[in-house]
Amino acid sequence: MTDLKIPKRLTTALVNSLTAGVVPRIGLEHIAVGRKPEVEAILRDMDNIAEGGAAMKLITGRYGSGKSFLLQTIRNYALDRDFVTADADLSPERRLVGTKGQGLATYRELMTHLSTRTRPDGGALEAVLQKWILGIQQEAMKAGDLRAGDPALTQEVEKRIIAAASGMHHLVHGFDFAKVLAAYWNGYKLGEDEKKQAALRWLRGEYPNKTEARKELDVAVIIDDDTWYDYMKLWSEFVAKIGYKGLLLFIDEGVNLYKISNSVARTGNYEKLLTMFNDTMQGKAEHLGIFLGGTPQFVEDERRGLFSYEALRSRLVEGRFAGNGYRNYTGPILKLEMLSHEEILILLQKLLQIHGLHFGYSPSLTDADLIQFMEMAVGRLGADELLTPREVVRDFMDLLHTLHQNPEASFGGLLGERMAAPAAAGREQDDLDDFLAEFEL
Repeated sequence: MTDLKIPKRLTTALVNSLTAGVVPRIGLEHIAVGRKPEVEAILRDMDNIAEGGAAMKLITGRYGSGKSFLLQTIRNYALDRDFVTADADLSPERRLVGTKGQGLATYRELMTHLSTRTRPDGGALEAVLQKWILGIQQEAMKAGDLRAGDPALTQEVEKRIIAAASGMHHLVHGFDFAKVLAAYWNGYKLGEDEKKQAALRWLRGEYPNKTEARKELDVAVIIDDDTWYDYMKLWSEFVAKIGYKGLLLFIDEGVNLYKISNSVARTGNYEKLLTMFNDTMQGKAEHLGIFLGGTPQFVEDERRGLFSYEALRSRLVEGRFAGNGYRNYTGPILKLEMLSHEEILILLQKLLQIHGLHFGYSPSLTDADLIQFMEMAVGRLGADELLTPREVVRDFMDLLHTLHQNPEASFGGLLGERMAAPAAAGREQDDLDDFLAEFEL
């Protein structure tokens, strides 16, 4: 049995996710390989965000190249560094803007997955607000030598909440945001759960109309399709004020914007993306990081991709000195390349250990076996251009499952069958070509 120590909960998530070809949300540190320059570049951006800056990165690569894996890995790094994170996948129902509330749907998804170090699986909105109130109470008690239950403590806390909220009035919608925070505090102070829940509903963007919000919270606006990004900028400053390093948004499947068939709707989403890019690059946002994953086609297609929108193309296109084997990791786009052969071998070693640990057996495959499997994977026609880590992982997990569940099967036999199938297909094609060659047109 391997000496590797990983909780069963993590090995289950890893084995199930990798077998299905999806990225696990937990345990990524046990299988992460390569991507060192990309990770270091994003960690530098995180340092700048913690100091009050902002950043935006587009992470591009073909399907299965590791975009989602890198985004989740960075998300875990961010949580360990005391950032607040939120992640969402774009889809036909979730965009940056839309006529049917698709932008608001993205905001709601981000708020559902709002996470902190103590709440890494999402749903951290109320925990963030309670941390804020608790911190203010502790500061007031220390400054005024007050005790819990002292009426003067409540007054002092209210003063500090008003002072903190008033500091956000200069931002767009800052006054209404501060008013809802005050409503949450009043519900918290008086034990009125209905008022607390109403404030949480508003902050999650769940009010359908302004009339209902005005009735329950005395607030004349709601978060909607046009304003949700402004509130994300408010959240980034708010979480920084209460002790976190900042707010990082991880938005994946950007290709769904490319797939929008209506050119006006697609351009509207690209305009919103341009606004986000300008805000982060020009210092209009603070303590905010935005990381968007998408395919090269989504970015570079000059007919429907981001490069079809000249204002974005001029900002994202590589400089004259990039290329020719040189990489620039400080630019707005991170292009993911195929893992090296050495990195693939290390990944296979990690997967073998985790599989053995999860199913309770001592792996018998040697490094020579792993090299043989790797050579088969990367030796396929076009593998240098088309093979992705997802394909390698799925094939290897399938091999391990088959060997474990069928004791009579052998590694050499399975690999031989896998290699024989393409060869047989090639011979059949050669025979057909010889047969057809006898005919003349």
